[in-house]
Amino acid sequence: MNFLKNLIGKKEENKEDVPEFIEIDLEQQKSESKILVKTFVLKTYEDINPILNALREGYTIAVIDIKELKSKDIVELKRVISKIKKTIEALEGQIAGFGENTIIATPGFAKIEKGIKKEPEKSSKIETF
Repeated sequence: MNFLKNLIGKKEENKEDVPEFIEIDLEQQKSESKILVKTFVLKTYEDINPILNALREGYTIAVIDIKELKSKDIVELKRVISKIKKTIEALEGQIAGFGENTIIATPGFAKIEKGIKKEPEKSSKIETF
């Protein structure tokens, strides 16, 4: 029992040395991710500039919704995709379609692994020559 009193007593004596609270700088604790996945919506050709700027910064993977521009003007959509493709090639990155209305563009540090294509089914007919 004396052991416990001594232990508790020592804590109370050292209590003055220890501050009651410690201030933590939360801003210092925050760290930004090295890779950013950012979504974009293409409505017009002018919407391409923020996409290209983000890709040029180097650590952004762009997920681009093309549905609205596709329904408005297919020629303008082709121009946009061509421009993005040229920028991605310069960055040694990759671009790929995901579904019918989404494009993913990555700089050189990321790789897009496309799904395995199914081989066409072989005909059960025997061909003779």
